[in-house]
Amino acid sequence: MSSAKNTKPTVCQPGDEGPITVSISRKVKLGSEAEYENWVSGVINAASSYPGHLGTNVLRPSQATNHEYVIIYRFDNYANCQHWEQSETRSEWLAKLESLVEGEAVTKRGTGLEFWFDLPELPTQKHPSPHKMALILIIVVYVLVVAINLAFAPILEPMSFWFKTLTIVVAQVLLMTYVVMPRVTRLLKSWLYS
Repeated sequence: MSSAKNTKPTVCQPGDEGPITVSISRKVKLGSEAEYENWVSGVINAASSYPGHLGTNVLRPSQATNHEYVIIYRFDNYANCQHWEQSETRSEWLAKLESLVEGEAVTKRGTGLEFWFDLPELPTQKHPSPHKMALILIIVVYVLVVAINLAFAPILEPMSFWFKTLTIVVAQVLLMTYVVMPRVTRLLKSWLYS
């Protein structure tokens, strides 16, 4: 007789949940790409005027995105994200979208560290434990900071402290987001999600 593993949800006070990351994938109708690009520019501009908006990225159709556009936006907390998502402004922008896309949009949400550990083949609700995520991120951040410092020491040496730090942080975040974390997450998937 097997016993089900108990998973205790993380409960926190409003505002303590950390940044919220939302990704929305959409299939754009053939021939509507230019109009959709204009729509994306407009909706990003509208969202950026809302409190707590931390930025937006757009992934254009490719094999990696299943040939769909993916908009990824972040807010500093759940309340500010909801304020944007339930706004009349956003509703007006979504109404303009109907003739440009086909099928339903696929939405994924993550809070805090979960964004780094997203695997598209796993259910949206399934996330590794915060302890495992923190451990992996500490190791990856440490290794990347040391590697960047060693590899680019001659270039970084003459820079001011602030510019050197900015350069290292930008390189680290880009490497983590697009190169390291997707591979580490796949490599450690069985342990992370057990």
